[in-house]
Amino acid sequence: MTTVRTRKKFDTRELRADLRTARLDATIALLVTLAVFGWLYYRVATGTSPTIVVMPDLADPGQYWMYWMCQAFGWTGLLWAWITVVLGLLRSSRSPRWMPVPQHTIEKWHRATSLTTIGLMFVHAAWLFAEFVRDYSATAGTPESVWRAFVDTFVPSAYPSGTGKVAIFIGLLALYLAIPLGLAFYSRRWLRPAVWRALHASIIVVYALSVWHTLLYGTNVWYEGSFRTLVWSMQLPIAALVLYRLANLPLSRQRTRATVAFRLVAGLFVLGFIAVICAAVISGHDGGRTAGVSGLGLNVTKANVWWGLVAFLVAVALSVGRVRRLRRTAATGLVDP
Repeated sequence: MTTVRTRKKFDTRELRADLRTARLDATIALLVTLAVFGWLYYRVATGTSPTIVVMPDLADPGQYWMYWMCQAFGWTGLLWAWITVVLGLLRSSRSPRWMPVPQHTIEKWHRATSLTTIGLMFVHAAWLFAEFVRDYSATAGTPESVWRAFVDTFVPSAYPSGTGKVAIFIGLLALYLAIPLGLAFYSRRWLRPAVWRALHASIIVVYALSVWHTLLYGTNVWYEGSFRTLVWSMQLPIAALVLYRLANLPLSRQRTRATVAFRLVAGLFVLGFIAVICAAVISGHDGGRTAGVSGLGLNVTKANVWWGLVAFLVAVALSVGRVRRLRRTAATGLVDP
């Protein structure tokens, strides 16, 4: 009698193991978040927080503590996303000789921090939801307050006013893309490794959306200054690792002419990005607002973001389709030009 083994669509056993591994990482993230919350609370209480300049109504840290908790989880989430991307790029590239940590350890860390990051992103949104419920309860009953808060927090493109109508939208897209793209790892055997790699590579867009959301809506980086410049500067190591990865793909990857052309274009784009960041850091003009000066309005609309999402999904679909064609070509023994 022959036993037929089927591939699981989703490996819950492996996910549970990674969740156990992530407990220490999540605990560290929580402690960091509490420290950030304390720092934000202190700055508001002493009147030194830049947020108070943007929103003077939030000057009472005790009343608006949920908002500051939301900010704290947001900053920790961005930091953990940065760590996750760095670990992922190190893991997916050919390991340099000077690397003191073996690849399997880097992968273990990467899988743990990715789960922690998704959790931090969700809790960041949950605290904003809680703050909205508190705020709306002043003029409406509990059911209406909860519903309005849910729509404004979790429904893409629903938040109606100010910078948030685009910034919250972008943040939600980052959250909603991070969940399936991050958890796709546990379906990689069912998807096939090549298809999963194509999906996983696109998760860098989630990180880019997270940074964009922060720079656009983070009141601590609302104005030009050293902290906003630091956030920009932290993207340089990631850009350098992307260049290293493009130049040192594992030998097992197929290198068609299309792949070489893509790597060349991507490399030039990353070099341009590095040049822009360096210019911003050196000049001190990093796209932030200037205190006391009325800036330009939003140059990105909700429609732009929707079309960007469509373009991203189409690009991912084309990438997955190409990988499948290459796999079929290899299986039939045909040569791809």
